[in-house]
Amino acid sequence: MPPRATKKAEATARSAPAVHRRNGRPRAATAASKIYSDLRTELVSLQRLPGEVISEAEIALSYGVSRTPVREAILKLSDEGLLEIFPQSGIFVSRIPIAALPEAIIIRKALEATTAQLAAERATASQILGLHAILQRQREASAAKDKDTFHRADEMFHATIAEVAGYPGIWTLILQVKVHVDRYRLLTLPQQGRIPRVIEEHEAILAAIERHDLVAARSAMEFHLDRLLDNISTTQNINPEFFDKQS
Repeated sequence: MPPRATKKAEATARSAPAVHRRNGRPRAATAASKIYSDLRTELVSLQRLPGEVISEAEIALSYGVSRTPVREAILKLSDEGLLEIFPQSGIFVSRIPIAALPEAIIIRKALEATTAQLAAERATASQILGLHAILQRQREASAAKDKDTFHRADEMFHATIAEVAGYPGIWTLILQVKVHVDRYRLLTLPQQGRIPRVIEEHEAILAAIERHDLVAARSAMEFHLDRLLDNISTTQNINPEFFDKQS
């Protein structure tokens, strides 16, 4: 390499940041974001059960990173109430706060009753077909006893209603409110007859939207989410170790 080119390369190397970047973001930040997203999914989906120990070292090893991005992700999840950090004992998956569930469900019900009503007012034929396709996916998941696919289709059904209503941001708000409700809901799915009832309730919501019946759509959504309130004590009795009565 010519001397002038060598000097230019050296100057460039000296001026480059110490942390490598990918798509304009520090790699460490990208790692923390990835770990946070993956771990949050595992917590909300109950792949990691309430009370389970979380090891910073094991997570860092599995991602091939230092503990710094892992700790950053863990602190963020702790702020959301999904992890509990005890300096002398360790890090644990938080138990579901039983006292917080009714308020979260009531907030969700108020928001989704509105989106169902607006969806009934505004839904186009193609949007209604899209909702029917999602509901069919739930039926197929039910027949296959595939709880995970059923849950994902359930989320899509509700999110799509918010989109049809013209306010997808409402679903974003709901996602922030219902983090513990999601863990609780997954515990209700194995209960006898629960999945068929959810499908029936979704069918009622969709039928009202398809008829453009604003009052019926709102009422059907409220009834659907009220059922979550009714199931709290039953679900707690089945899995008492997963709930925190003191929260």
